[in-house]
Amino acid sequence: MEEIALYIHIPFCKQKCFYCDFPSFCSMENLMDSYIEVLDKEIENIKNNKIKTIFIGGGTPTYLNSKALKRLGESIGKLDLKYCEEFTIEGNPGTFTEEKLKIIKNMGVNRLSIGLQASQDELLKKIGRIHNYKDFINSYNMARDIGFNNINIDVIFGLPRQTNKMWKETLEKLIKLAPEHLSCYSLILEEGTAFYKMYSDKDLPDEDSIIEMYETAKKMLKENSYYQYEISNFSKKGYQCKHNMVYWNLENYIGIGSSSHSYYKGKRYKNEPNVKKYIEKMKKCNNAIVENLQNTLNDNMEEFVFLGLRKIRGIYIKEFEERFQKDIYSVYGEVIKKHKENNLLIESEGRLYLSSRGIEISNYVLSDFII
Repeated sequence: MEEIALYIHIPFCKQKCFYCDFPSFCSMENLMDSYIEVLDKEIENIKNNKIKTIFIGGGTPTYLNSKALKRLGESIGKLDLKYCEEFTIEGNPGTFTEEKLKIIKNMGVNRLSIGLQASQDELLKKIGRIHNYKDFINSYNMARDIGFNNINIDVIFGLPRQTNKMWKETLEKLIKLAPEHLSCYSLILEEGTAFYKMYSDKDLPDEDSIIEMYETAKKMLKENSYYQYEISNFSKKGYQCKHNMVYWNLENYIGIGSSSHSYYKGKRYKNEPNVKKYIEKMKKCNNAIVENLQNTLNDNMEEFVFLGLRKIRGIYIKEFEERFQKDIYSVYGEVIKKHKENNLLIESEGRLYLSSRGIEISNYVLSDFII
């Protein structure tokens, strides 16, 4: 039996956030029950694996009705979960209820990821969130009361009209709440989103302001015992997201549900992105894979480095050699030399990792590792 991480995609949302380019959809509530019904079939297909971690994402998984959540829990209960170290579900304030949180707890979920994004109601409205800050506090306290002792909160900096003062205020409030984990993402204006039509780069904080906000987060969180272990992720000791570490370490994971991706034994799979077609394919063929690609050696090497350098500890040079039977300098010698000379990349104790400045312009550095 293979040890895998399992990702389950729930594509439903009450309202699409203006910045979101994830495969999520509103006004599809009529498909919820059918979707969960075919998810059960896909879960059945992978039951001969040892599940290391589970992450239910979306969309808004907690937007599922209680009946659908219970059914999903029953399906997951068929899996071999003896080795499951971490079971996360994402949710947004405004979709949590006491009943749903109890169902989720009974499913075996031991980690919640709550999407806050900002503590100012005017910013939340501007980005299309369905909740206000008070809704978030109510959801957070409810989760704590029900017994969740591992909670992540997602926040975004670089929002339209957001200042460093506003960002600092959000972080101060969250530090007082003391969640175990914080994910701090810089806004990216993605083509095809409502934001892309509403705003241009000139409406957003400039690059210096973005760097200032990022430095503010690093400083404040470090002072309050949050350890940065990845470009956007900070945790209290012992609370790193184990599921995401699977991605960054280029280990096996299986994705189920519409639009989900898998990486398994060097192959990449992708499921049908259209929700209706996904349901039809699962009912008809018991399979909804639309892409099936064998990674080349170059693909695996670049993904290992590209993803691994997102981690603050970076990558081990010896591990690269053991995995790929190649000396990393024979593949990336010039790139490594260039970024070391520019003080963007550091080599120490057998590791390669980004410097503080390298992290700030990580997209520029990491793009050089694409073969």
